[in-house]
Amino acid sequence: MEKSDVKVLICDDSLLARKNLTDKLGQCGVKNILTVTDGQSAVDTYKAERPNIIFLDVVMPVKDGITALREIKDFDKDVYAIMVSSVGTQMHIREAIKCGAKDFLQKPASLEQVQVVIDHLLSRD
Repeated sequence: MEKSDVKVLICDDSLLARKNLTDKLGQCGVKNILTVTDGQSAVDTYKAERPNIIFLDVVMPVKDGITALREIKDFDKDVYAIMVSSVGTQMHIREAIKCGAKDFLQKPASLEQVQVVIDHLLSRD
């Protein structure tokens, strides 16, 4: 898979955070980016679109990111999920990893961090 083939889903209730991550992904060569604003929309969009990777905020309305990740994981055990949050407590990090997140990035994610995530995703194939 090439970077231009990667489909990404960003789930964050912050417009600024979604824009920041979208911009960083674009700089990495990723163009197919979907965005949603809450955990339930993340679950629904994941099931409909089957992205290669999902970036999930932890604290969101309707359904938090960890709960959404659990539901997505029940649907697709191979989901490639990255938690991105400004509230990166040890409890959140442990819970996210236990639920199947591949990594946990502190907001705002740097270009280098996003590049590493995309490179890891591409090296799986």
